[in-house]
Amino acid sequence: MSEVAKAPQTLESVTIRFAGDSGDGMQLTGTQFTETSAVMGNDLSTFPDFPSEIRAPAGTLAGVSGFQLQFSSQEVHTHGDAPDVLVAMNPAALKVAVGDLKENGIIIVDRDAFTDKNMNLAGYESDPFSDGSLAAYRVFDIEITKLTLNAIQELGLPQKQAVRCKNFFALGTVYWLFSRELQYTESWIESKFGAKTPSLAKANKLALNAGYNYGLNTHIFPNNYVIAQAPVEKGLYRKVTGNEAVGLGAVTAAELAGVELFLGSYPITPASEILHFLSHQRHLGVKTFQAEDEIAGICSAIGASYAGAAALTTTSGPGLALKTEAMGLATILEIPLVIVNVQRGGPSTGLPTKTEQSDLFQSLFARNGDSPMPVLAATSPGDCFWATIEAFRVALRYMTPVVLLTDGYLAQGSAPWKVPQISELEKIPVEFATDPEGFQPYARNEDLSRPWAIPGTPGMMHRVGGLEKQNITGHVSHDPANHQVMSDLRAEKIRKVQDMIPATEVYGDADAKLAVVGWGGSFGAIRGAVDHLRAQGVKLAHIHPRFLNPLPKDLGEILAGFDRILLPELNMGQLAYVLRANYGIEVARYNKLEGKPFKEAEIVTAIRAQLEEMG
Repeated sequence: MSEVAKAPQTLESVTIRFAGDSGDGMQLTGTQFTETSAVMGNDLSTFPDFPSEIRAPAGTLAGVSGFQLQFSSQEVHTHGDAPDVLVAMNPAALKVAVGDLKENGIIIVDRDAFTDKNMNLAGYESDPFSDGSLAAYRVFDIEITKLTLNAIQELGLPQKQAVRCKNFFALGTVYWLFSRELQYTESWIESKFGAKTPSLAKANKLALNAGYNYGLNTHIFPNNYVIAQAPVEKGLYRKVTGNEAVGLGAVTAAELAGVELFLGSYPITPASEILHFLSHQRHLGVKTFQAEDEIAGICSAIGASYAGAAALTTTSGPGLALKTEAMGLATILEIPLVIVNVQRGGPSTGLPTKTEQSDLFQSLFARNGDSPMPVLAATSPGDCFWATIEAFRVALRYMTPVVLLTDGYLAQGSAPWKVPQISELEKIPVEFATDPEGFQPYARNEDLSRPWAIPGTPGMMHRVGGLEKQNITGHVSHDPANHQVMSDLRAEKIRKVQDMIPATEVYGDADAKLAVVGWGGSFGAIRGAVDHLRAQGVKLAHIHPRFLNPLPKDLGEILAGFDRILLPELNMGQLAYVLRANYGIEVARYNKLEGKPFKEAEIVTAIRAQLEEMG
């Protein structure tokens, strides 16, 4: 133990992982540290990681819940590869997470949790504090549970309730270690618990301050640290998750289009928060319907689209499989609809709380008949806002269902997001057919889009349904030649979406021989890896298209200009297959299926391997 603590050291960035049992409040702890760091001006990115079970067996490896974040004085692309600090609330958390920790990293553990029972549940055969297995780290074993109970003893809370305050003690200790302010979390505690359970609010605040003062007064840590504010563009910022950003984007798109927003959805991990978020936006005219199943969810959204609403349905991979028949219905009806698929590990129920990019094939092809529709992918939690607006812009302009792909990493991860002014955003033109003179339900404009005629408009009666439509009139048709015509028109309409896709951005070096191509949530890891190597003088390019169907007009020519393409995907090579099918291009694949996002270091290693092979 040091006699006197040294002055704070300044660091550029820090990665912390909070890990504990599912009931230890690690998601709340990580969220509070995140929001406090955001208020203090750091750039950051987060990655919540928790078990599939609602309450996995306490003390087991399967029951470990983690929350990792990177906060920095510079721009942040990911939640960080290897933690600098691990806060482990029990032996299982230590065993699961310690292998990811940087050498000489800090471990803070609740020593009181290391009982014989808990050690056995975690599979420890010897005491890690004495067997040398933690020699590579700086270990601070603190009696967190005991100190928490001492701090709140005066309140006389029941033992079970009192113990649950220990996460705030741990949070307070880490707040001191990284010079965080307590006020934001104290205000949050008061708003969360103050009115209904004032004794619990006081207990949590006492525990938070006790943890902070423990770090301040015991000098157990040789140093504490300061991370300066990150340089950011001026404006109003808030922390946003990908799911929240989808909800905000949908509300904004409806406002830009001047129509009401309707969400028909069935809860499914990790997409449920979109439904939760939008259900609280009634004051903005949003209508939400929690359906009895996935099919009812999308069919209700189709009905809302008939009625002139900006219609949305949300799901994850298994739910998308159930929606495919209705997606085909929306295609043949040619009505606007946005289908958000928050990808998770599969197949079947798979890994419900883990991330993956394995639904590209399903989004492109998994419908009966030729049933083309645009497919877009978001790249970050904040980008989910812009991608949602873009999806609605395409759906409403081209009268088509659109799939928007996010993933569990983006959906539940968070980052600072600059709140835009809606007055500065481009309107989404919407025109309803109201003139019965010469009206035909499948007449087309220059975009090959048919008119949007709301049921009940005088003189605008027309047929709807899943049977093939006669060109122009919309009557049921079984004529083979007509089916060819309608199939061609629907396909050509989707190809015309290319007209609104901007030129492909090629980030990095124009004369690079190797380009790293990605899509969706791999953006941060790829961009970070490319920046890391370019800073060392390596010439590289990074290409990350938003539109996966149709692909940008210029993409094939751009890719052909590089000697080699490296394509990292969290699947077995789905976009690689699509690029080969469209352009005849063979790419170097780097595939990962672990339920975890890419690390920057993994992409760096893959790039170096390609460069070495290229000579």
